Amino acid sequence: MDFAYDRRTLELRERLLEFMEQHVHPAEPVLVAQLADPGRPVWEIPAVIADLRVEARKQGLWNLFLPGEHGAGLTNLQYAPLAEITGRSPHLAPPALNCAAPDTGNMELLAEFGSAEQRETWLEPLLDARIRSAFAMTEPDVASSDAANIATRIERDGDEYVVNGRKWYISGAMNPQCRILIVMGKTDPAAEPHRQQSMILVPRDTPGVTVRRGMTVFGYDDADHGGHAEITFEDVRVPAGNLIGEEGAGFAIAQARLGPGRIHHCMRAIGIAERALELTCRRVLDRVAFGGPLADQGVIQDWIAESRVRIEQLRLLVLKTAWLMDTVGNRGAHTEIQAIKIATPRTVEWILDKAVQAHGAAGVSQDTPLAQLWAFNRTIRLADGPDEVHKRSLARRELRRHR
Repeated sequence: MDFAYDRRTLELRERLLEFMEQHVHPAEPVLVAQLADPGRPVWEIPAVIADLRVEARKQGLWNLFLPGEHGAGLTNLQYAPLAEITGRSPHLAPPALNCAAPDTGNMELLAEFGSAEQRETWLEPLLDARIRSAFAMTEPDVASSDAANIATRIERDGDEYVVNGRKWYISGAMNPQCRILIVMGKTDPAAEPHRQQSMILVPRDTPGVTVRRGMTVFGYDDADHGGHAEITFEDVRVPAGNLIGEEGAGFAIAQARLGPGRIHHCMRAIGIAERALELTCRRVLDRVAFGGPLADQGVIQDWIAESRVRIEQLRLLVLKTAWLMDTVGNRGAHTEIQAIKIATPRTVEWILDKAVQAHGAAGVSQDTPLAQLWAFNRTIRLADGPDEVHKRSLARRELRRHR
């Protein structure tokens, strides 16, 4: 593996850093003000994000996450340092570049598994950011970390499928621009466990689809991202042509979708850690306690040194994973994908915790981004599979080598 960035990555990285400096970071207080405006419809994407999207498209910083003909054509290794940069402002930069979940994973899924008609109807407007989408997998009544538990039913009835079930924490679905839901449910409960599930496209305005409420995350409504919805499906009928792939392929499609999503989360999380460390250093150099700057305290210096070491370790593991995904495919990089999903959010959580501690009361307030960054990062230890599921799978693979 060559650790040097290639020419295209360097050129895009320079443009993206300038875009962040000139447009994204100055827009952060604007986002806060727009979200606090009592006259703004709660779940609409704030106007500042639309403005940033116009500028990002002008600069060719668009759909960078998606390889192949539909996106920028970058490899995972080329995209990694760019995603890290966007992680420094995770509520503004990814949506500005049309590189925000869950749309990214849904676009990848449609590009790889969707029919020509499905790509024309849904992928093209998503690539153009004219609509938003949601991925409806998680359920409140079962342990969704085991996909075999999913209870939502998708039953064939002539030329239609009928969907019944209840989902929650469906990211982006509160936004009125969310037009399509990719729903995972069981088509054949009698099949072997990983062939019971299928995925189907359900337009959000289909009769029987009811958005019950927006869910909060540590008290945040994430309205800038379209929130997280609880949704019920009651005798929802859609054409049979809305099925993605074939019946029973839902679990395999989900794994294919979640692999890139996991590495994207980890790439951005490194950017969060870098920003947290930068804020810590600025804070402790500025604040005086016990006769000198906080930066002179040994415990503070230990936090800073440990943070730098841990960031560099994470970055190397994430880059190795990206390189393996490019060279041997997602299946060949399975161990590393699980390793970064375990290590990155947990380590970044530690760095954010020290940053909060260094800031004192300000660290838990709305006057710094640290509290919201902590809440955002903490959820990654649950999203796309909790730590314990990845550890279980990783341990089993390791044990098999010695049996």
